[in-house]
Amino acid sequence: MKKTRDLPFVFVNVAMTADGKIAPANRHFEPFGSARDRHHLLELRATADAVISGARTVDLDSVNLGPGPARYRRERVRRRLAEYNLRIIVSGAGTIDPEAEIFKHNFSPIIILTTGRISRAHLARLRSLADEVKICGATELDFEMAFRWLREKWQVDRLLCEGGGELNSALFKAGLVDEIHLTLCPLLMGGRTAPTLSDGIGVDRLAEAARFKLASRKRIGSELFLVYRRLTRSASGRGV
Repeated sequence: MKKTRDLPFVFVNVAMTADGKIAPANRHFEPFGSARDRHHLLELRATADAVISGARTVDLDSVNLGPGPARYRRERVRRRLAEYNLRIIVSGAGTIDPEAEIFKHNFSPIIILTTGRISRAHLARLRSLADEVKICGATELDFEMAFRWLREKWQVDRLLCEGGGELNSALFKAGLVDEIHLTLCPLLMGGRTAPTLSDGIGVDRLAEAARFKLASRKRIGSELFLVYRRLTRSASGRGV
């Protein structure tokens, strides 16, 4: 069971189509949520010490993972947080585009989590771009170790994950996600290769599935804003 005293609270935010897709089949994300969904994303960032995303999301999308306009930065200060959140990128092999948009904005530290698979050339390049590159695991990223380090060194108490699907899947598999914020949008994309909320290898048996309970729901226009919280486990293994 997750020990909250040495690991941050991890919450995932994602907008999803009615058929479960988070981007088209070409995996190039185009915003499809409403202005209210965008506002919700920035509201959540305003509560987080750090925002984490996978390398492909950072490479393919024009994102900087920052807090956005001044109104959201003021909200952070009101909450006694730093005006700008930390920004974290995950890449097992360190293959991040050095020309990615995120590296063009220097308002807060950028941390890269990687593994021993990273080449010396990629490691040197990323160290020149980021404030810190942390190797967490030999061949696979040890997220529990990484998140404990983020809490100890960078005082990350609340960590917001913005995908993509493979990063989400890894965090679900590791049992590290406490809460999911899901915006269900009224459109269909289709495509068997289009990314979903949780990609990756997946589980072989239903018993291995990550389990959550619906904590709240709100309808605004044609969108549903849903919040799910992780079920804790009793000694019998049943969710409580």
